[in-house]
Amino acid sequence: MMFSDSSSGVPFAKDPAVVRFGDRYLLYYSRPPLTGSDGWSIGIAESTDLDEWTIIGEIPISQHCERNGICAPGAIVLDGRVHVFYQTYGNGADDAICHAVSDDGTTFTKDPSNPVVSPTGDWNNGRAIDADLLAWDGRLFLYFATRDPRGVEQLQGVATAPLTSDFGRDAWTQACQAPILAPELDWERQCIEAAATCEHDGRLYLFYAGGYNNEPQQIGCAISDDGISWTRLFDRPFLSNGEPGSWNSSESGHPYVFVDDDGDGRTHLFFQGNNDDGRTWYLSRVEVGWEDGLPRLVEVEPAER
Repeated sequence: MMFSDSSSGVPFAKDPAVVRFGDRYLLYYSRPPLTGSDGWSIGIAESTDLDEWTIIGEIPISQHCERNGICAPGAIVLDGRVHVFYQTYGNGADDAICHAVSDDGTTFTKDPSNPVVSPTGDWNNGRAIDADLLAWDGRLFLYFATRDPRGVEQLQGVATAPLTSDFGRDAWTQACQAPILAPELDWERQCIEAAATCEHDGRLYLFYAGGYNNEPQQIGCAISDDGISWTRLFDRPFLSNGEPGSWNSSESGHPYVFVDDDGDGRTHLFFQGNNDDGRTWYLSRVEVGWEDGLPRLVEVEPAER
């Protein structure tokens, strides 16, 4: 799989989120401002095989808090409806997480209380970006990235809401009073972001991006039994950037994990990459297998641009 969106004039698609909805897959992703547009927006593509994708629409900017743009979606299907959580863009420490819901996966109604989640506490600067969702133990876990009070280190936090709620602003409770993950390893540099969570055999796994864009950003993995306390599984990246000359030599970043409900229950790890320090961006995926409770890459197929 190699997907990008050239609507802005260059191939550019970041921050993937994938769901199965009926007989098709839907991909939500960030795309840069188009000619005459107000800012970053969220594109929508569809597929029947997870490999070939057709662009079918976008989630437009429509609320005052979105006036500078929206991006970095997370998506989940609950009770036959698609919920997308996404960040505002271009507001520095004031960026926060918003919520929209759809009956068809393409036309969304936005929460009038947006933004619905931003962190509090002296360990962060109030910013929330990079939403990811996990339905677990009667609650919806919303993972987000924030920064330390200096705005230097990117950290990971989490909030929860009852699955029976409307997921509006009043439904959420911050579930941590400190980062649930912070950069510690050399390859993570000063950034942990883009949580991508799933459940396997009763335990929770969180794939994450370490390092800011193109440092290179690479993907790690942690494990948890409660969705709040996490332990790294590996000291090295689970998925590294590519070798010089490959399509993702600048980074393999911003993961999204998708467990298919097609009967096989296969796990797919979507991610973004490029080989030109971010002038273009492509989305791809690899399959994740499981051995003795540990994830492993089933295959990584090289692609030529």
